[in-house]
Amino acid sequence: MKNFFYSTLTGLCSLIYAATSDHLQAGCGTRFDGKTLNNWKVGENAGTFTIENGMIVAHGPEAHLFYMGDVRQHNFKNFEFKADVMTTPGSNSGIYFHTEYQESSWPKKGYEAQVNNSHTDWRRTGSLYAIQDVKDVFVKDNEWFTEYVKVEGKRIIIKLNDKTVVDYTEPENVKREAGNEGRVLSRGTFALQGHDPNSKVYFKNIMVRPLPD
Repeated sequence: MKNFFYSTLTGLCSLIYAATSDHLQAGCGTRFDGKTLNNWKVGENAGTFTIENGMIVAHGPEAHLFYMGDVRQHNFKNFEFKADVMTTPGSNSGIYFHTEYQESSWPKKGYEAQVNNSHTDWRRTGSLYAIQDVKDVFVKDNEWFTEYVKVEGKRIIIKLNDKTVVDYTEPENVKREAGNEGRVLSRGTFALQGHDPNSKVYFKNIMVRPLPD
């Protein structure tokens, strides 16, 4: 059986393609009502995240929106993830993976796939933040692009509009410097970042396909 999970913003819904059947079995948790973020959780500065025309908008003080729904009990190891993203000029954001909920501050656990085309931070969209950074700008502000992340074993691939910008293999028994101890592969959930009040970033069509462990 091949499982493909996709998000309707408030709940990761599952489409199950059965090899023994020619029909599609579809199951879903809470469906997106256009107004709420059911199955997602944010700690302080919760107002940073809003829904606008069916999109998640990150705009406000530092905050992080964590997926806390039922799919895989929000505990993913190997997966393919993608989201359509649009930044406004000067904005910064990110997509965390293998992370876990925390009430405030930058997530300590997991990695961040950077979202930043023109912010003062030199690490550009597609960077595996502070681990394998991208200096070039491959996508533009005010235009939708697709950011893709794949984790399989110790390998992390990040693509922008199908162009590979990061292909990183985590060393065995890697030890990070102080402050980055949690930047290692394990398993966990996803989080979207609200970086600062001057950043405004849109997310839609959030999808994740779990891969065999």
